[in-house]
Amino acid sequence: MKIHLTSVFVDDQAKAEHFYTQVLGFVKKHDVPVGGTDRWLTVVSPDEPGGTELLLEPAGHPAARAYRDALVEDGIPLAQFAVEDVRAEYERLRGHGVRFTQEPLEMGPVTTAVFDDTCGNLIQIATEPR
Repeated sequence: MKIHLTSVFVDDQAKAEHFYTQVLGFVKKHDVPVGGTDRWLTVVSPDEPGGTELLLEPAGHPAARAYRDALVEDGIPLAQFAVEDVRAEYERLRGHGVRFTQEPLEMGPVTTAVFDDTCGNLIQIATEPR
């Protein structure tokens, strides 16, 4: 068994597509209309195009919105992405205007930082221990 797909609920799929591809650097894998303005829109890491897909899922359901908003209010990231160097990625993303809610923080062998994805979520980046 392996993880094939996970999702983040987003306010606006077009805005999310821009942020996750142009700012974060993911690559669009699927973009299929599913009714109205909603799409089955997934992105993947350019380093693993056949790897786990991230679904940029519309946050229209009231339960999804309440859950996501509660996490943001409490400062809890919805997802975590691995990066080689949190400090370097922090500086790169800040250069793109990304707003961080937690600057790089060392916690034993792991360094983390948390940013606002502009689509209603907090996302954590972490350096994996070597």
